[in-house]
Amino acid sequence: MTVVVGYRAGRIGVSGLHLAVRLARSLHTSLTVATVVPNDGASDSAGPSADEAAEYLRDLAGGIAVAYIDRAHRSVSGGLIDIVEDVDADVLVLGSLPSGGLGGVVIGSTADRLLHASPVPVAISPREYPPATDKLTRLTCAYSATPDTLDVVRRSMEFADRFEVPARVITFAVRGKTMYPPAVGIDAEDSILQAWAAQSRDILERLKADGVVADGVALEVVTGSSWKEAIANADWQDGEILTLGTRPRGDIRRVLLGSRSGKIIRNSPVPVLVLPV
Repeated sequence: MTVVVGYRAGRIGVSGLHLAVRLARSLHTSLTVATVVPNDGASDSAGPSADEAAEYLRDLAGGIAVAYIDRAHRSVSGGLIDIVEDVDADVLVLGSLPSGGLGGVVIGSTADRLLHASPVPVAISPREYPPATDKLTRLTCAYSATPDTLDVVRRSMEFADRFEVPARVITFAVRGKTMYPPAVGIDAEDSILQAWAAQSRDILERLKADGVVADGVALEVVTGSSWKEAIANADWQDGEILTLGTRPRGDIRRVLLGSRSGKIIRNSPVPVLVLPV
């Protein structure tokens, strides 16, 4: 088993490398730096990717075995999937696109395809994810409080055990702009939001009663007037990772562009581990 991180010199930056080191250290496994270039006859090549990655990792990856793989393929996503399967990877790590300032997780076209095609979970770092030589500190699972996402909670708890970190499960209760008629008024909207939050707390508590999570797992409902505000209110730790699930392949673009999962991914201040369901 190993952690695979996709890397291209000068393309996405080093945030993915930093996250990959943290994951490999937490999983007590090795790191494989994968560079994929198109085999369409263009002059582009792997070039300095391995040397550049090795320079960044020299002081960061102490004690972790690091391998480098360069491969030509008709698509970057397809090449990364082949490498993941060849080395029997635990997780595939990608860096966010660097544009748009600090913080947040930015999905590019390669990550978009991999989120519904990868045979293993995909971890994506926020922009400017800081270097760290330590392990993860906590895992938070974003739970939509619906029966079809219970498996995401179970798998998240398995990852928390493997990472050797405490876990919490969060449900976000958000007042959407079009959720209530304007005539209802702010006070009524707040009352409805709080009632929704209370119902979500009851659903969360059933996770313990039904044995889905252990007694020591923290359960929280976090509210906000927007997804950005609610996610910011979740009291994140340095070294935390957020897990969530995606829907099947046919729905992935809608998931990333408009649904609950997409909004959580885009606004997350911590790395996101996406579990295919």
